[in-house]
Amino acid sequence: MSDTPAMDEAGLGQPLAQLRSVLIPGETLEAYAIQMRLFALLHRRLLVAATSGRLIVLTRKLLGGFDVTTIRWQDLEEVTLRVGMLSADLAVRAGKATDLASLGASGSQQVQFSGLRRDQAQAVYRICQGQDQAWREKRRVRELEELRARSGGIQVGGAPLASAAAGESDAVRRLKEAKEMLDARLITDAEYEAIKAKIISS
Repeated sequence: MSDTPAMDEAGLGQPLAQLRSVLIPGETLEAYAIQMRLFALLHRRLLVAATSGRLIVLTRKLLGGFDVTTIRWQDLEEVTLRVGMLSADLAVRAGKATDLASLGASGSQQVQFSGLRRDQAQAVYRICQGQDQAWREKRRVRELEELRARSGGIQVGGAPLASAAAGESDAVRRLKEAKEMLDARLITDAEYEAIKAKIISS
């Protein structure tokens, strides 16, 4: 999406210039939504922007300057959109989720942005949803790889099992790991049966 100021929105050039000033090298602006004047009578309007790497909230100060809040895509837990006749509300819940870049989890935090322009809010929502799905898939693949590693190097899809150095207790552990993979729906019933047969026969 182009970050050229909208022709029907006076005064949008300055907040967009402020937004561009905080983008890191290589980061691109995908979509943005600005709060309508009607919903910002007691404060300067908010600008919510979805970039290639994060969600940025730009809050302009009354006497000049601005504050920036950032939500990393990997920390995004849920995003909801409510579209009304004149405007849209965007709600975001985020925390420190376990992902490819960080470990550990902390309490979630929810923020809501009211009175956004409808078409702009919908564009930001689509980016949020796409990023949320992409990071869920990355975490699922990582969990699958970790479970396979703990199961003694089991590979699904016909790949050979890693040679087992231990005896019966190792086989029991690997069977439990395979069952966990099945219960977590990371493998199919057929793949579980194939893994179980290989463990028992080894």
